[in-house]
Amino acid sequence: MPSIAIPCLRYRDTPAAIDWLCEVFGFECQLTVPGAGGAIAHAQLTLDGGMIMLGSVSSEGEYGRLLAQPDEIGGRETQTVYLQVEDADRVCERARNAGAVILQEPANTEFGSRGFLCRDREGHVWNVGTYDPWQVTQFLDQS
Repeated sequence: MPSIAIPCLRYRDTPAAIDWLCEVFGFECQLTVPGAGGAIAHAQLTLDGGMIMLGSVSSEGEYGRLLAQPDEIGGRETQTVYLQVEDADRVCERARNAGAVILQEPANTEFGSRGFLCRDREGHVWNVGTYDPWQVTQFLDQS
């Protein structure tokens, strides 16, 4: 069974974000629910058994009032999404070519994985790498 913890992100231009995330990271759009005025009320993107959910920025409703976009809080985040990939260098190049800001170039870690950090077109930070958290015993065996 896939993880039941599903990251939820808000974007001002959700259709463009969906296209970008699918092109750069390889997500597939499973569902979009249109909202008022061209907004996306809800979208689900899947990748290898995982999922993220997206929606358009809105200040309506309690949930919308709880969230801020990175540019509204000095480019900071209160959480990031970790995306496990097979080839961090290849994904980094796709991200760079699609306009991502690379915050940390691909590098090897002390526990044998390779990863990078980037900001997507609306400033959300993505932590992308080859570390497989389901294989934590690999890390424990090395420590």
